[in-house]
Amino acid sequence: QTSPDGSAWTDVYSTTTGTGGTETLTVSGTGRYVRMYGTQRGTGYGYSLWEFKVFTSGGTTTPPVEPTDPRNPNFGPNVNVFDPSTPAATIQNRFNQLFTAQETNQFGPERYAVLFKPGNYTADVNLGFFTQVSGLGLSPDDVNLNGHVRVEANWMNGNATQNFWRVAENLSVTLPAGTTVERYAVSQAAPYRRMHLRGAGNQIQLWNGGDGWSSGGLMADTKVDGAVVSGSQQQWYSRNSEFGSWAGSVWNMVFQGVQGAPPPNFPNPSHTVIGTTPTVREKPFLYVDGAGEYKVFVPALRQNSTGTSWYNKTPAGSSISLSQFFVVRPGTTAATMNAALAQGRHLLVTPGVYNLDQALQVNRADTVILGLGLATLKPTAGTAAIKIADVAGVKLAGVLVEAGAANSPTLIEVGAAGSAANNAANPISLHDVFVRIGGSGVGRATNSVVVNSNHVIGDHLWLWRADHGDGVGWSVNTADQGLVVNGADVTMYGLFVEHFQRYQTVWNGERGRTYFYQNEMPYEMPNQAAWMNGATRGYAAYKVADAVNTHQAWGVGSYCVFTLDQSVVGERAIEAPVKSGIRFTNMVTVSLGGQGTINKIINDKGGTAQRGAEIQYLTAGP
Repeated sequence: QTSPDGSAWTDVYSTTTGTGGTETLTVSGTGRYVRMYGTQRGTGYGYSLWEFKVFTSGGTTTPPVEPTDPRNPNFGPNVNVFDPSTPAATIQNRFNQLFTAQETNQFGPERYAVLFKPGNYTADVNLGFFTQVSGLGLSPDDVNLNGHVRVEANWMNGNATQNFWRVAENLSVTLPAGTTVERYAVSQAAPYRRMHLRGAGNQIQLWNGGDGWSSGGLMADTKVDGAVVSGSQQQWYSRNSEFGSWAGSVWNMVFQGVQGAPPPNFPNPSHTVIGTTPTVREKPFLYVDGAGEYKVFVPALRQNSTGTSWYNKTPAGSSISLSQFFVVRPGTTAATMNAALAQGRHLLVTPGVYNLDQALQVNRADTVILGLGLATLKPTAGTAAIKIADVAGVKLAGVLVEAGAANSPTLIEVGAAGSAANNAANPISLHDVFVRIGGSGVGRATNSVVVNSNHVIGDHLWLWRADHGDGVGWSVNTADQGLVVNGADVTMYGLFVEHFQRYQTVWNGERGRTYFYQNEMPYEMPNQAAWMNGATRGYAAYKVADAVNTHQAWGVGSYCVFTLDQSVVGERAIEAPVKSGIRFTNMVTVSLGGQGTINKIINDKGGTAQRGAEIQYLTAGP
């Protein structure tokens, strides 16, 4: 029998008259895997096999991928690793160089990561585009930066609505003497994850300090001893964190499993507070153990949790030596990555843009694919970027998938169509996974992410059809849907989906849950006729299929700004069947600047967001 994936097998030869002894059999078939499989024997003796040889022709073979030295890995040209002996001037000079290059470089191919081994440092880290700063400790407190890890919006005169694609992770920060304010003025795809801002008298501002807009964002597994001040942030999702206090609200602020969350009082202010997080796995991360070996820590599932996974506790989970990973560096081909996956290796994808002429095939349970520096996977031949089989425990984290000019039917596929495995005890999970269609050039994809498997966890996704940059236009960067969920018991924590030309999110599976949803409808349809769903004006931002009986969502926001024809109307933000098991809690629609109309919030309920009545709220539906 042969198999393409080690699970579905095809007979290529069978016999009921095997002679025993040495036999040479001529068979015909293709596959990545081959096995001899016995189903029946005419005597009471068991099978015995002394040797089994396979001779192939007409195909290709791939040599084993290079081993990884876990104590001295080669991370390639775009990763800097600092230890406490590194002069502070060397560290600061590197950050200054990176910020100068990346402050405005939102669509360039450059990608970088700066990693700190455990110890104490002095540095002012000003994060630009496609830059990741992370500690290499098992706990954020193992690495302390005396200084800042900050994001500013000076390049857009204080407007932070395009401060995307950067990462601060697994560090503690002690502000300089005389300073009490840290600034992290960001919007989508800029996680502040597994961080510790020290000092009860300090605060972190999530906007540029009063001189511009911002449209973020995520804090997860983070401790802020002092205050979080959201300022102009239009929406924000905070999960499993610990705050001294929180101040601020605009349209949609969701707190889940957060100690120190403000009181719930939606919509005045618009705080949605959910006491616990039912089932979550934190994002895997790279660290160095006490013996100097690099490992990837894979956090365990937590049930009904609050607060961080690490503060005043030992993180639960398991470690994988970097020797079990293939370190992907710029220039690595999809064939080589697939060979590594087929040989049982995990992937650590270093910063870079990787052009893929075939989809990455993840067929082995518990495989980890971890990207650094917003490592970018770009299909070039109209394929998917990643196909994950319906196997337990796969973790995909820290990657940007960018559509190529040849249309991809799907960019990320989680489980093949019809997947039915019960992976509840060890779900597939996606962490800081982002999609971009257009912006750096023409990109096209019918669907961005399709989830066919059951019990999948999404932990911070931003799926974005570009509204600015290169390769942007109604008939240029074409894309129908952002997220399609066919599997059952799928949960999304922090879901951002924007500008797709039909439904933004389609949910066909039972018992789905979304905690926080942010959406903007497409901007640039030329007129109403170009954006019709049959006789209905436009497409809903969140569609629950008519056959679904159970679905829940909390903190759902959808906005419109129809730039080419402000008379365009989106009939409704949410469509869902009216059944007892379907419940949406705390919804908001906004007509940004009064440019366009969203007629209803959910089905036929809720006010009309339009010029003169730009913001509409609804606390429950349908």
